[in-house]
Amino acid sequence: MHLLSISALSDDAIAALLARAREFAADREAGRGRLAGRTVFNCFYENSTRTAMSFAQAAARLGAQAITLSVEHSSVKKGETLADTARTLGAMGPDALVLRHRQNGAAEEVAALVDCPVINAGDGTNEHPTQALLDALTLTQHFGDLHGRKIAIIGDIRHSRVARSNAALLPRLGAEVRLAGPPSLIPEDVTALSIDEAIAGADAVMMLRVQRERMDEDLGDAPGEYLTHYGLTAERLALAAPDAVVLHPGPMNRGVEISDEVADLPARSLILRQVANGVATRMAVLEMLVAGL
Repeated sequence: MHLLSISALSDDAIAALLARAREFAADREAGRGRLAGRTVFNCFYENSTRTAMSFAQAAARLGAQAITLSVEHSSVKKGETLADTARTLGAMGPDALVLRHRQNGAAEEVAALVDCPVINAGDGTNEHPTQALLDALTLTQHFGDLHGRKIAIIGDIRHSRVARSNAALLPRLGAEVRLAGPPSLIPEDVTALSIDEAIAGADAVMMLRVQRERMDEDLGDAPGEYLTHYGLTAERLALAAPDAVVLHPGPMNRGVEISDEVADLPARSLILRQVANGVATRMAVLEMLVAGL
């Protein structure tokens, strides 16, 4: 079994993963040694802090050895294809392979070439399933049942695998997902609201980083302009429900898509809880795929 997309997970699998992740989040000692003697390969073709480190920490807490491929110093720099790298790593017999890649469908391609479970840690602008799962864990910890909750996802929707995976998962848990962002950063097949419409009455607001590295043309915004028109300020957050919470998958561009005062709001910013829940969620995923639970 692989984890390539949210759609690949049944409702029962999602419920089981979230329940197990909740146990891991509540007890740091839970799961110790569950994957002793197992090996997890972490292959990140794109830069990462939260996802890469949390997968390594998740493996370590379960007793597995996490081995990271340094792509910058690998044969990729000599022209080796993704397929040949996958075959090479697969021949070494890992118990799981975690892949982040700039190419849409990369994880699916690798999964077809190796005999171990493959976990998609983000493929291009396609999906990031473990991020959606940890976001769901964070929201259900805070709200309990998500039925009827309004979740606004704001920003660079066009390039966001986080938005795509959350838009697939959260409605299955009963939430209403609202998407909004600059018109040029909204896919043609997405019906988006204005920023203020999406935030109005929302129970949670998830801001997204502007992925300028994936854009053909620069937005041409002056310093502070994006925040004024599309970012989350205290004034804009006031449009949401009185106790609305704030999320961000990171990394944050403070003063661009989110103001400092909002990012650091006591009791309302769940951003660091998302980071902590990344470890618990990825422990649950590794346990399910490697131990077959």
